[in-house]
Amino acid sequence: MAEEAENTTSGAIEEPLDIIRLSLDERIYVKMRNERELKGRLHAYDQHLNMILGEVEETVTVIEIDEETYEEVYKSTKRNIPTLFVRGDGVILVSPPMRASAS
Repeated sequence: MAEEAENTTSGAIEEPLDIIRLSLDERIYVKMRNERELKGRLHAYDQHLNMILGEVEETVTVIEIDEETYEEVYKSTKRNIPTLFVRGDGVILVSPPMRASAS
């Protein structure tokens, strides 16, 4: 019983949004629809995964077909955005920062 209380106060993960909560004010990776990727500092979020990110690096990957060889050509463009509102219905994956395990 004491162990359960300790896990609750130490920031244990009990439900999916706890991972997001523990990542507040840290840099996260967000994969979006349409081959967009975001890396930025998480300032706020809600239950729909709407997020406010700061210091964002956006990467957009476009796949084009070479007309001569019919091979797929991947082109990426990057841009930096100071503050960004991310709408949750476009989010595919959210990855928190890597943490050292306490073993």
